[in-house]
Parts: sequence; structure tokens; C-alpha cells
Amino acid sequence: MTVVDCTAFAGELRALAARLPQTPRADLAAFLESAQTAATALPGALATALDTFNAEGNHDGYLMLRGLPVEDEAALPPTPTSTPAPADRPLLTMEAMLGVVGRRLGLHTGYKELRAGTVYHDVYPSPDAHYLSSETSETLLEFHTEMAYHVLQPNYVMLACTRADHERTAATLVASVRKALPLLSAEVRERLFGRKMPCCVDVSFRGGVPDPGAIAQVTPLYGDPEDPFIGYDRELLTPDVPEDVAAVAALSKALDEVTEAVYLTPGDVLIVDNFRTTHARTPFSPRWDGRDRWLHRVYIRTPRNGQLSGGERAGDVVAFTPRG
Repeated sequence: MTVVDCTAFAGELRALAARLPQTPRADLAAFLESAQTAATALPGALATALDTFNAEGNHDGYLMLRGLPVEDEAALPPTPTSTPAPADRPLLTMEAMLGVVGRRLGLHTGYKELRAGTVYHDVYPSPDAHYLSSETSETLLEFHTEMAYHVLQPNYVMLACTRADHERTAATLVASVRKALPLLSAEVRERLFGRKMPCCVDVSFRGGVPDPGAIAQVTPLYGDPEDPFIGYDRELLTPDVPEDVAAVAALSKALDEVTEAVYLTPGDVLIVDNFRTTHARTPFSPRWDGRDRWLHRVYIRTPRNGQLSGGERAGDVVAFTPRG
């Protein structure tokens, strides 16, 4: 199952959201603790879908929750133009859904160097955004495994939609390694599997250095050879051996061939399996009218892949350690 229609659960989910602290950033730890309690009361079919995805993943590499409760457009504030959000901003329904659903899956995590270490991110177009940033709009945000270069990369990237782009042309692109693997030759698989390759890092993790070079080592395929995990970034992975360059090019081609476009509309939550996929975003045209596309993003870590070692709490903020 890739899409879960949550329309029938809207009343129950609104009631769960109403139980949560209504100013989440004032005490995020308390908010996430309350969200964990609420997560135990999710409607049965939704809880089962989340638990199954958490345990097994799926062929497509993502789970879409559609028809979640969301404010009417007239009740929404303008799309933000700066980050982080004010500490006193009232809870939005889609932020509540990220809290409850995220706690069903694992632990919300902030990254010290990214967005001032905040856990909840507003994602909106910005006219001055770096081309590698999620705040770009009129250029393609290229395929990447989120923070593939980070030792504590998130297991899930969660995106919730409060407001779509005006023309509803912005697509989140998802490419699953489970779909791409059969398209790779045995020679390419062997070349990519378990082989560390140089990788640059996003601007936020460069420590103020304009171009520190490839300070991380990322393995494109690893784990079970028949059902591997993927580490990939079209902009930042920089193989420096001809055979590696060719193998990564073959992987890129396979990922393009299995790409699926997902169009987020208000009331959607997209959960991306960050160890089985790469994702991207197509360009769109903002109007700068206070009603541009507005998503919310959180990162979730789970015990899978060694991302938790014990003693962590939801809302922890972790420092950057490059993969090596």
C-alpha cells in the first residue's frame, strides 16, 4: 500500500490534534511527548499502515497519507518568508499530524547546523535561496538521499502540505532503489556495492567554508546485496575513478527510469524512506503573494541502520559527523 486515504478518520485526527499543546515550540519536548501518547490512539487502519511501512518499507519507497484534516485557506496565515518560525506561533493542523504520525514511526530529530537546529521546518519559496536548498522554486531540486553524507542521516523525511503551489505543478519526485536495482547489470551492482565514494556536503554543513571539497565518503549501495540501501546525491556525489563514474551514471539512469511524481495537496503527508530512495522537486513559479506553496518538514530517526544507539529523545539536536 502506497496511498492511505485518511478522509474517514478526519474527526478522530482533529480530536487528537486538539489534545496536543497548542504552542509546540514553547516546549517542544513536552509537545512531542504528548504526540507520542496521541500516536497510540491513531485509528487502527492508519496505525497498521504506518507500522507495516516502518517494519518493511514498500516497493515504491514512500507512504502517502491523503485526506488528513487541514485548515481552510481563509483561516491560514500567510506563507512564511523567514525561518525559523516564531516560538509563539500557534500549532497548525498539519504540524500536529507530523507530530503524531512521526512519533508512531520514531524520534523527531534536529540537525545543529541546519535551520538553526530546529526540528520543525517551514518549506517555502525564497527568491535568494541557494540552488541546493529546499527553498528553491524555479529550478529543479536534484535527486538526493537526504543527508547521505551524515552519519546520523534520518530514516524518514516527512513532508506535510498546508498550502499547494498556485498552479499545482510542483511535484516531489521519488525513485526507489527496489525499483531501480533490476535495471542495473551485475557488473554495475558489484561496482557500487560497498564501495565508498567522495561526497561533498550541503552548504549548511560546510562550517562556513565556501567549498571544503568532498569531506565525506558515501556508499551508493550497501546492506543486503539483493535488497540494498542507497546513498546517492546527484549534485554532491563525486566519484573520482572512471569505473565509479560510469557505475554512478548507470545508477542515475536507472533512478530516472523508475521516478514517480507525487503532487502534494493540502491535507497530505508524504513519508519518504530515506534509506531506500532518492527524491527531488520539480520547478514551480511563486507569486510572492502570501499564498505560495507551504510545506512542513521533519526528520525521523529509528533504530534501523544504527541511527539510534539508546537513550535518545524525540526532539534531540545532533551535530554533524561526515560519513567516512
